[in-house]
Amino acid sequence: MTKTTQFDAIVIGSGITGGWAAKELTEKGLKVLMLERGANLEHQKGYIHEFTPPWQAPNHGLPERELFAREYEIQSKIERGAFSWANRHYWINDRENPYEQIKPFRWHRTNVLGGRSLTWGRQSYRWGNDDFLANARDGHGNDWPIRYADLEPWYTHVEKFIGVSGQPEGLEHFPDGHYLPAMEMTALESALKQRIEAKWTDRRVTIGRVANLTVPHNGRGQCQNRNICNRGCSFGAYFSSLSSTLPAAQKTGRLTIRTDSVVEAIDVDPKTNKASGVRVVDAKTGKRMAFKARVIFLCASTYGTLQVLLQSRSAAHPNGIGNHSDVLGRYLIDHHGVAAFGEIKGFEDRNYKGRRATGILVPRFRNVGGQDADADFTRGYGFQGGAMRDDWTNTAALTDDFGAGMKHNIARPGKWVAFLGAFGEQLPQAHNRVTLSDKKLGNYGLPQLSFDVAYGENERKMAVDAGKQAEMMLKAAGAERVQLIPSRALPGVSIHEMGGARMGHNPAESVLNAHNQVHGVPNLFVTDGAAMASSGTVNPSLTYMALTARAVDFAVAEFKAGRL
Repeated sequence: MTKTTQFDAIVIGSGITGGWAAKELTEKGLKVLMLERGANLEHQKGYIHEFTPPWQAPNHGLPERELFAREYEIQSKIERGAFSWANRHYWINDRENPYEQIKPFRWHRTNVLGGRSLTWGRQSYRWGNDDFLANARDGHGNDWPIRYADLEPWYTHVEKFIGVSGQPEGLEHFPDGHYLPAMEMTALESALKQRIEAKWTDRRVTIGRVANLTVPHNGRGQCQNRNICNRGCSFGAYFSSLSSTLPAAQKTGRLTIRTDSVVEAIDVDPKTNKASGVRVVDAKTGKRMAFKARVIFLCASTYGTLQVLLQSRSAAHPNGIGNHSDVLGRYLIDHHGVAAFGEIKGFEDRNYKGRRATGILVPRFRNVGGQDADADFTRGYGFQGGAMRDDWTNTAALTDDFGAGMKHNIARPGKWVAFLGAFGEQLPQAHNRVTLSDKKLGNYGLPQLSFDVAYGENERKMAVDAGKQAEMMLKAAGAERVQLIPSRALPGVSIHEMGGARMGHNPAESVLNAHNQVHGVPNLFVTDGAAMASSGTVNPSLTYMALTARAVDFAVAEFKAGRL
């Protein structure tokens, strides 16, 4: 060990939850060290290709297939264009950072300050009380130790700061929040809403609730409707750690950020049973060092967090911190699904302006408040989708013309296409787990992670039903040539990684308590996706942020009272 430094609190990870932990801790008066395994990245300056047009891009903006296959075999397969030539420097190098797959699994990881807050889809939804009650009701997984009422004020706290645009809908199981003006639907999306809601009274079509600003907010500029958010946004028009929470924490003068810091383990004092500090490997020099603090927030993203906990072995925690009954690393969950596409005629005289940074959403309508008589699966799903016109990238491939005729054809808007993609719950199962492999990462001498995760029969049946319902809704809206395709069919693809250090009442069945404290280690908090006890049917990041703000409020009160 070459260095030891004392802080009030240490935050491990700089993404969505780490940024929130740093902001809340520093604003409440604590001196904070943030440890990030990735490289430094500056807001605005680090977005090197934010304004680069494709014709000036490497390889003319086309995939660099040999490079991607060699260095980014997993990351380059990410859906929805989140990985590209424009932001390749955000993502981890797969060749240098391998992991073991007992069953096929996609682990998508960034490797820069700000983490996946730079690349997330920004969909921001509250969970309803039914989501927190689901495990207790049907017996799958352990009971959540909190309910919606516990998080409701923290959802509001987070929404008011980050800025979420959306439309209230008044649905009990899909709670409304504090919203900026909603983005507009396209003409066809408005028609889908009207036609679907007219046929099914239990279904609602709404605009996606998204952390993109529709008006200036908290010193950040409004969305420019470019829809290239994954490159970074100099306007600060979407929420990220770099544009929002970290600047707020830095403004206090109480935040120290250390990048290129790979956490090896968290130490626990055997006399007090409290976490005493964090051991780190410098990614550039290979030197090992230690940092001390009275409070530690572990926010390294689900699998990074689990790796740190599993690696933190001692006499008191021989199988990793919080692994009281072999629960740590188990009950991994995310979202699975299927997608449906169809062409809809009759709107050829309508178009829209710009590239909106969200779509539409159909909240869960299956097994709400009980089991539907015709459902052969447990839990439910919701849909996200949209309706837009084909542009030149599709029409050019389909035209038989060339020269002036081709230019004329591709300059005109193409056909209208609508799609719905399901986000289905995965049931918590003990056999879906991550462990430490015997294989080592050459750069740091730390173990690789080994994933043994698969979807089960319930997920298969749910996806079949979701496909049928999506097809029915599109056809009812007038769609022709409807096609179903697999979507999020492989664990990890959705990047909604959850579980492994779940919250619960009983230390024998969970890793964390109702305040996100590790059972038996009261000054160690985990507030990222690892804390989740079930997956719900909507994007989970807003819930992570609310959990983090709530846990910090509790931790600081305990800290100031001398109990941590």
